[in-house]
Amino acid sequence: MPSHLNVYALPKYAAPQEIACGTAVVIDVLRATTTIVYALEAGAKEVLPCREIEEALALAEKYPRENILLGGERMGKPIAEFDLGNSPEEYLSCAVEDKTIIFTTTNGTRALSCARDARRIYLAAFVNISAVVQKLLGLEEVHLLCAGTDGEFSEDDILLAGLIVERVQKLGGTLYELNAQAMTAREYWLKRFAVPRAIGAEPIEPERLEGVLRQTRGAKNLIELGYDDDILAAARVDQFKGVPELDRESFSVRLA
Repeated sequence: MPSHLNVYALPKYAAPQEIACGTAVVIDVLRATTTIVYALEAGAKEVLPCREIEEALALAEKYPRENILLGGERMGKPIAEFDLGNSPEEYLSCAVEDKTIIFTTTNGTRALSCARDARRIYLAAFVNISAVVQKLLGLEEVHLLCAGTDGEFSEDDILLAGLIVERVQKLGGTLYELNAQAMTAREYWLKRFAVPRAIGAEPIEPERLEGVLRQTRGAKNLIELGYDDDILAAARVDQFKGVPELDRESFSVRLA
């Protein structure tokens, strides 16, 4: 049987039965998956994603208050009752080490919920891209779910999905059938980063990637809200080597 490498510009395009037999990779570059990588690399014990604020607050009641932090945003802004927002660099070791982070966002945590039927679920960002690609090499069924922004596709997620498609095809030695969105995402990446950077022969400078990201829907929202620094934080390619993985049973995200 042929191997498949699929991209979904929004989670709603991924039928649960389609991803159930494969590995899902959830992408929310600006900012949820980037922030989760930062949090876990800073020493957080785990991240518990929730779709709704009320769900997060109810879950928090089950833990000793000193063991948890509430993190996330709605429409890009911090939530009044919460300890932290959704800016990656808020999640410092001094704040999050050994803590359970109960986390809810407008787009990213909902995308994680949509991926829960997959056999394995990884979280990807530019800051851990090479580590994610290594996890995917040789797999027969890979599904990349982009979170989007406010129900619309966002170019930052498509850009990362295209990079993953390019790298997995180039390094894996597996002949994949790509769906139409995977082919589009790959072309989107290649058009914005000329060979050899696009194919990985030369490093991608964070400043250059930041410039591309700043043109996307998600980045423009952040700039309006005053979170410009989060764009550069998301553009630090391969800053980390860990890959967050969502456990389907506990719905907890830890480093794989």
